[in-house]
Amino acid sequence: MDYLPPNELAKKMIEAGEEKLFMSTKDTIIRGIGAGALLTLAAFFALTVITKTGSLIFGAILFPIGFIMLNMLKFDLVTGVFTLAPLPVINGNKGCTWAKVFRNWSLVFCSNFVGALFVVFLASFSVRFGYSGETSEIFPAFHTLLAKVGEGRTLGFEKFGTMGWFTCFVRGILCNWMVSMGVIGAIYARSSIGKFFCMWAPIMCFFFMVFEHAVVNMFLFPFAMTMGADITVADFFLWNEIPTVLGNIVGGLGLVGLPIYLTHYKKEKAA
Repeated sequence: MDYLPPNELAKKMIEAGEEKLFMSTKDTIIRGIGAGALLTLAAFFALTVITKTGSLIFGAILFPIGFIMLNMLKFDLVTGVFTLAPLPVINGNKGCTWAKVFRNWSLVFCSNFVGALFVVFLASFSVRFGYSGETSEIFPAFHTLLAKVGEGRTLGFEKFGTMGWFTCFVRGILCNWMVSMGVIGAIYARSSIGKFFCMWAPIMCFFFMVFEHAVVNMFLFPFAMTMGADITVADFFLWNEIPTVLGNIVGGLGLVGLPIYLTHYKKEKAA
């Protein structure tokens, strides 16, 4: 059998969550920065593909390469730890507490943001020739696309008030439902090629359906600002990042982590 059955998967998910809770601050930060940088570099690549081809599906097919690389290196995205880190606490593992969960979430979130902003700087420096006033030939296409995306997914939500905010929240749920299936795919597949396809498929789905991912958005909206999108940092956090993060927690833990734990791990214990 070249994949883990669900009862063994549940065990591995709890073990993975516990490992993250007891990981040193240094390792958590380094792996978080690496994950944020690799995922957002792939987002930059996907945006370039979209602007050059005019096709979202090509960008969606190619974007998962970043997610695959960071997972094979055991780097951590905050969307993944939303799913895994609470499980050993819920299971009652010794020494695992909610304080450790929130510490892990906070460290990974902040380090992902550092990695994403590093790529924002490199990408915008590259496209704008060091902010010299000159721009590369692709700048107009980036400007048009990112202004549309940046304004549409912040001010566009604001226009609908509370329902707009909850629309972003729901898209965050849907996103991490898909992304967390990629996270556990990297656990239950045993072979490298199996891991590749189990991660690639759900990541492609979320990107193509334009769901809201907290770490991708750490790159997308600051990059949009450097490209001239008419949005503020407050617009980004209030109308996108905050509802996205909350939705990602619900989607990852509520729709992937907990159901697998409750239906597989508990039944095996009872037996």
